[in-house]
Amino acid sequence: MEKYRILQIHNFYQIPGGEDVVVRNEKKLLEEHGHEVFTYYRSNQELNGAGKLKKLLLPFTAVYSRKTSREVKKIIRENHIDIVHVHNTLMMVSPSVFYAAFRCKVPVVQTLHNFRLLCPAGSFFRNNTICEECVDGGFRCAVRHKCYRNSKLQTIVSSAILLIHRLLGTYYRVNFICLTEFNKDKLLSSLDPGKKIVNPKRIYIKPNFTFADGIVPVKKQPEEEYFLFAGRIEALKGIDIAVRAFERLPDKILYVAGTGPMMEEMQRYVKEHGMTNVRFLGYLQKEEMSEKFYNAKAVIMTSQCYEAFAMTIAEAYSYGVPVIAGRVGNMDGMVQDGVTGVKFEYNSVEDLAEKIREFEQMDLDRLKQNAREFYQNRLRPEDNYRKLIRIYQNISKEQEQA
Repeated sequence: MEKYRILQIHNFYQIPGGEDVVVRNEKKLLEEHGHEVFTYYRSNQELNGAGKLKKLLLPFTAVYSRKTSREVKKIIRENHIDIVHVHNTLMMVSPSVFYAAFRCKVPVVQTLHNFRLLCPAGSFFRNNTICEECVDGGFRCAVRHKCYRNSKLQTIVSSAILLIHRLLGTYYRVNFICLTEFNKDKLLSSLDPGKKIVNPKRIYIKPNFTFADGIVPVKKQPEEEYFLFAGRIEALKGIDIAVRAFERLPDKILYVAGTGPMMEEMQRYVKEHGMTNVRFLGYLQKEEMSEKFYNAKAVIMTSQCYEAFAMTIAEAYSYGVPVIAGRVGNMDGMVQDGVTGVKFEYNSVEDLAEKIREFEQMDLDRLKQNAREFYQNRLRPEDNYRKLIRIYQNISKEQEQA
């Protein structure tokens, strides 16, 4: 099999997230199979020490960064890059990376880790509920509501990037990887095909994956049986739904692993309501997190958005842990009701509590076995690698025929 020289491009956000894990996993996977992976990484933390001029120019450089274009073209030419694989471009990298690849006549593909091609905030989430107002009403809706980081200026910038590059036809020339069928359908159904914003023939599907090697059963038994919430402590992830559900289940224990903007609010809620069954663990290192995953009865997924791809579910399955998830977006498709876990009405505290009670009556060993089999059948690195290489082969062939 041909060995590719790949340029991996990623713009890190201020706060680390799941995309960063996927980027590192994919780089490791490709290198393990003998491919050379070069990287061009930038971070929005660059703005923290930036001068006034750089910040003033950001609305323009976020649309097209000459620095990025120049540096990426240099890497492509000096290292004879075969494929440019983009993960995120907001804000420092910018879509100028696509033009760098176009000018060097190298095929380029971007993995869509969220819904930002359709929503300036990338999440279809506003005021603690799912929102698709921009699809029909245009990006002025996002600006009016300050959807990106609650900032009108940053939302204008995010919207301008999308509008300008839609008009230029940039995205129509790019290959895209959607993580699920749901994401692909949402992308195509939300865009007017007559405007040729994206090319349906250039859209592929490949899920994320997680490495399960090194997962060793933790021999010591946990001090108590518990359910696990693993993720950012914020409204988007539905932490309030989870906590309030366990308020109705005083005999069930919930461990909350993670940090986020609602941490103090949730801790205060637990204290004020005299709850002793919810334990906030904060941010955990990998080994500690592995132990918590492995010993959990089930992982609780209460996200209030579509979730481009629920990496927490993939992690849980790799440990053979069932999932209790909301019936919405991609979580709905990743959890098989009564097989790998149970599903509840995603924004209902009462239904979550009821489904946890029902879960307790099920055969836990069977659910754990099914969860592990789901991982083995769909989320293994080897399967993911084959899908990725087929995509590379297809876009390389198309580039040669162009």
